[in-house]
Formats: sequence, C-alpha cells, structure tokens
Amino acid sequence: MPEAPMMSLLVLVRVGERESKIFRGEKRGGVVRQCLEVEEEEMRAEIMSIFSLISGRAGPSGFGSASTAEQVTEGIDDSKLTAIVTGGASGIGLETARVLALRKVHVIIAARNMEAANAAKKLIIKENETARVDVLKLDLCSIKSVRAFVDNFNALDVPLNILINNAGVMFCPFQLSEDGIEMQFATNHLGHFLLTNLLLEKMTHTAKATGIEGRIVNLSSIAHCHTYERGIRFDKINEENWEEGINITVNSVHPGLIMTPLMRHSALLIRILRVFSFFLWKNIPQGAATTCYVALHPSLKGVTGKYYLDCTEVKTSAFARDSVLARELWDFSNKLVTSVAKP
Repeated sequence: MPEAPMMSLLVLVRVGERESKIFRGEKRGGVVRQCLEVEEEEMRAEIMSIFSLISGRAGPSGFGSASTAEQVTEGIDDSKLTAIVTGGASGIGLETARVLALRKVHVIIAARNMEAANAAKKLIIKENETARVDVLKLDLCSIKSVRAFVDNFNALDVPLNILINNAGVMFCPFQLSEDGIEMQFATNHLGHFLLTNLLLEKMTHTAKATGIEGRIVNLSSIAHCHTYERGIRFDKINEENWEEGINITVNSVHPGLIMTPLMRHSALLIRILRVFSFFLWKNIPQGAATTCYVALHPSLKGVTGKYYLDCTEVKTSAFARDSVLARELWDFSNKLVTSVAKP
C-alpha cells in the first residue's frame, strides 16, 4: 500500500503524550534546567491557549476560538473543487459540509446512516438551492464498507480535491467490529487509514490533472497529550479496558469541545462537566471553523504535516512527532487491513 506523506505521523495526533514528560529526576545540571525551561515554556503556551479560547482572541491567522466556519471561509469561491466529508450527516461534519457547499464545493457526504445523510442533504439544499451535494454510504468500522464506498465514489467519475476525515466515536461501550477489531480503533483510525490510502490515487490524479493542490484534513483531539507511557499499546488494541512529489497536503485539527452526537455514549457525564467548564465550549459553527479553514483557506497552500487549534498552528506532543512510533502504527495498520482482506 503506498504511503501518503506525513499521514502516519498525523494519525498519531490521536495518541500522543505531553513532551514535558521527557523530564525525569535522574537528569542533572544544565539538562535539568533545560527540561524545566521546556516545561515552563509549554505551561505558558497552554495558559495563553486557554486565555485565547476563553476570550476568543484572534491568532496569527486572524481567526480564533470564536470564529465560525462561515467567517473563516468568507469570500472564498471553490466551485472547481470536490470534497468528501466523512460523518457529514450531523454535528460539525454537517456544518463543514454545509459551509463547503456554500463556498460552491461539490460535497460528498459519507455516512453510515443514509436516512440522516439524505436529511442533511435536503437541509443544505433548502438553504442553498445551487448547492452540489451527494450522499454515499460509509461504515468506517467495516473494511468491506470502506472498499465499497471507494468503488461507488469512483463510479461517480468526479475529481477529488479534499478529503476530510471527520467521523468518529468516543466513549462507546466495548465491542468488536464485524472484522473482529475494537470498535473505536476500527472507526477512528483503521477505517480512515484504509479510506485515505484507497483514495490517494484519485487525489493524486486530480492534483496532476488540474494543478490544484489536494488537501487531507484529519480531525483529532487535544486529548492526544494524555496517553499511555509508550503512546500506543499495540498488544492491547482488542482488549476491553506515501509517494514523493505529489501535490497533496495532510494536516490535523482539533475542533474544540462541542456538544454533538459524538458525545452520545457519555451524554450525562458530559453535561455535568459542561456546567463547570462552560467557558471552554464552542457551538457547532465555531467547532467546524478550523476544519473549513485548513480545508479551504488559500494561506495554507503548500502547508503540510501541521496541527491546528482555533485556526492556529500549535505544537503536538512528542509521540505525535515520533517517526519510529508512526512507522510502527503504519505497519500495524497495514498488517491488520491485509489480514482482514484474507478469506
């Protein structure tokens, strides 16, 4: 399977660790001071990030946590582009699809629930009669469904400029997919891993034929800063408890805290927590802003391998930049997909 530049690293944005944890008591002298300085610098950066989140203060991009998806894409006309949005039937995925369609992008909503996807399409077209929206079934926790989706998409004979890996689940009860893989890992990582690889040829061809840069946007979470000591426990996945020179960029984003269907498995707990952290939460238009910014904004032309929060590039954890761990995840995922494909 060909490699997408930076794709394996960016998938790891889901599973990293605070870099400040490199500090250990056995360090001595100047090394200790250096580690403390790193810790203090990161703490200051986190404090400023929280302040910016609460205040809505704009960053270097001119946008901040209070910016909406419409605001960050204002004035953009991308009628020549086609985009796939996974999980585009609800939540920030629906808002992303709506705003992309508003900016004249041909949007393909990829969703497991076709009734919800068709309702989303009708909603978008009702607001914008000229919107170009199609829906295709995609169940990311099923290898068979992912392959069928790609076949159905290719049958449409349309270009592919943007792939937004938006769909995900969280806090779901432990269960295995039809392929025998833990459901959250199968949906959030493995399904998108396979989908992206199967669509790379189409994206590469589109970029070469049109001269327009392709963009892959992976939705992630700031929670990647808190994980296991080694980053990923490959041996515990199922326990209960790219080609050079292609004109495609790959970036990850953290949308922020938003009350969406993603929270459905922990709705009561989240509502309680929200009472005490209401100042940190965004509405759905604000939650979709960073995704739309990274997908469409011309200022990000040629920018790849970055991580964005509130439309601003931020530093990831050490694990998210660990090329050895990235390779291990890539090989592990390839092996898993291949094993499922065997009769």
